[in-house]
Amino acid sequence: MLKPPTFPEKDLNLQLSDARVIYGVAPALGHNQESHPESHLRVPAIVSALEKMELTSEFRGSEIIELKNFSPASVDDIASVHARAYVSGLEKAMDRASQQGIILIEGSGPTYATATTFQESLAAAGAGIALVDSVVAASKNRPDPPLGFALIRPPGHHAIPKGPMGFCVFGNVAIAARYAQRAHGLKRVFIIDFDVHHGNGTNDAFYDDPDIFFLSTHQDGSYPGTGKIDEVGRGDGEGSTLNLPLPGGSGDTAMRTVFHEVIVPCAQRFKPDLILVSAGYDAHVLDPLASLQFTTGTYYMLAANIKQLAKDLCGGRCVFFLEGGYNLNSLSYSVADSFRAFLGEPSKASEFDNPAILYEEPSAKMPTQVDYLCDDDNKLLMDLIKLLHDCWHGCISTNVGSSCINGCISMLLAVFMNCKMRQNMNQHG
Repeated sequence: MLKPPTFPEKDLNLQLSDARVIYGVAPALGHNQESHPESHLRVPAIVSALEKMELTSEFRGSEIIELKNFSPASVDDIASVHARAYVSGLEKAMDRASQQGIILIEGSGPTYATATTFQESLAAAGAGIALVDSVVAASKNRPDPPLGFALIRPPGHHAIPKGPMGFCVFGNVAIAARYAQRAHGLKRVFIIDFDVHHGNGTNDAFYDDPDIFFLSTHQDGSYPGTGKIDEVGRGDGEGSTLNLPLPGGSGDTAMRTVFHEVIVPCAQRFKPDLILVSAGYDAHVLDPLASLQFTTGTYYMLAANIKQLAKDLCGGRCVFFLEGGYNLNSLSYSVADSFRAFLGEPSKASEFDNPAILYEEPSAKMPTQVDYLCDDDNKLLMDLIKLLHDCWHGCISTNVGSSCINGCISMLLAVFMNCKMRQNMNQHG
């Protein structure tokens, strides 16, 4: 077993010279409510799985680096996304949390706080910022910088600019995006959110910003009810938001299709300087809070393909941020398999996934490849009508009901919006 490498801060470039994965841990152990799904057990379960599967620096030497002793985010960092009144109000609320133990900070919503929530939320955002710094530093000295992964909580993608929401306190990925623009001059940031729930907070933070492209896949109709296909940005930012609601029951086939048919061409046309990922593992078939059918293998596929996308488009600069995932076993195994994808090693999903519990996806009733011409509106319309007819007929003939039909409509709308965005990008250079 290799001795874990230790490096002084001044030798940051040296410690990153051989790294293929760099991660930071901010488990927020004091931020916990008994029996709450977003609990203090989540990050330790991941770390334990990484150790058990020999995916830490203790076993891999400098190939995998844990970034330690990073600074918490500053109030100015948080205020680049959130209203200062919210930030200062949350800090003041810590006195009340100290007295009461646990307080609700989202009105009647599910987001809670303890006496340590403010500082631990700063630490979570700080871990993401430090990973951006490390990945950018490495990219200046090598063509294949390490992938970053912020194993942090509380999660962030539901937190809106004015306050907390949906278990989330500060928008970690949004804060990192603004930091990358400000500190490193990385103007164009592409954010992929594959959490089962729509990342409404990130969506809102950049809804009118043409330099940050936010793309979310999520279960249609799930919390918080946002992320409709027609939410595409506003003003100068119109066309830089794309929401892809997937019907319940969607799984590996649907996600592979969406990734290759929609996400890749969108990223290619956007030409990002950095890719950030809101990595939610709650679309897993075993997760209790939704009903998609992702598997550990799906997450391996996503990690491998996003790594390649970053390599092709932005010099490999990419950082993942933990969002949801509430079955501790599927969460930890899936994150571990994401690490394997970053390392270029084979997936071990077959040791965990059980194909027998999966059922046929709604997308199986429609073609997986879509043939359309974006330079001809009449041809596009006819293609979509024909595709909808074929899909609808397949749903009716097999008696699978409204979920299949809704899946057809959602996927077709996604194709249409992607096509129209292509046209807009082509028109504006």
